[in-house]
Amino acid sequence: MADLRTNIATLDPVWEQITDEARQAVTDEPLIGGFVHACILHHKSIEKALSYRIAAKLASNEMSMVVVREIVEEAYVANPELVAASRADLVAIYERDPACHRLLQPILYFKGYQAIQAYRVGHYLWDQGHRDLAYFFQMRVSEIFGVDIHPAAKLGRGIMIDHAHSIVIGETAVVGDNVSMLHSVTLGGTGKEEEDRHPKIGDGVLIGAGAKVLGNIKVGNCSRIAAGSVVLAEVPACKTVAGIPAKIVGEAGCDQPSISMNHMLGKDSNA
Repeated sequence: MADLRTNIATLDPVWEQITDEARQAVTDEPLIGGFVHACILHHKSIEKALSYRIAAKLASNEMSMVVVREIVEEAYVANPELVAASRADLVAIYERDPACHRLLQPILYFKGYQAIQAYRVGHYLWDQGHRDLAYFFQMRVSEIFGVDIHPAAKLGRGIMIDHAHSIVIGETAVVGDNVSMLHSVTLGGTGKEEEDRHPKIGDGVLIGAGAKVLGNIKVGNCSRIAAGSVVLAEVPACKTVAGIPAKIVGEAGCDQPSISMNHMLGKDSNA
């Protein structure tokens, strides 16, 4: 089994590209050689690199890096979907963010990507009944990255959170696949009720900077929420909403707003 895993890792084109980029980074900037080796080149697979990176970020005086890394590695072994989702998130950032020129960058530098991967482990722990460990992960992600995602929230694959400052996603929120959002987005509740109280975001949705989506409402697939909007009512699929409170102002502009990343109202990204 070990030999098989080694062969799979050797044939992994994504990991091969990441390690090639890491070697080039060391050549171009020798002063970061130790950092790049510790985070990438000392590891045999993307999951090993991620477990190290998450542990390095989340470790504290209360819980050592060794313990955090063991938790992450055990989660990856028990649930390979975590690794598959991490790859989808990585590719999403590479394809959608014009500031991302290498697959290497999100793993090393992008707190949105790092925060999501740490959240995914916390969500796994929550589902397994390890609630206090899950809360610890949530606490550290919030402290280190400024991203507060309740471990019970459900996020799909291919998630990109650009800049990722002041993100809040509540306990009963659901986020579909291939969603993109910018900084200061809130998926929040309304009131103190303990039942289902947070938004349900469909696939392919684009959420602009500073947007607030509040309450147990549905945002339809492939819709757009303009920056600074406050959404209090359901959003149909393939529409653009804007304002306070948000209202429908037009069509989404393209088939996949979260991929085109076009925030301009009234503009068709395919034009």
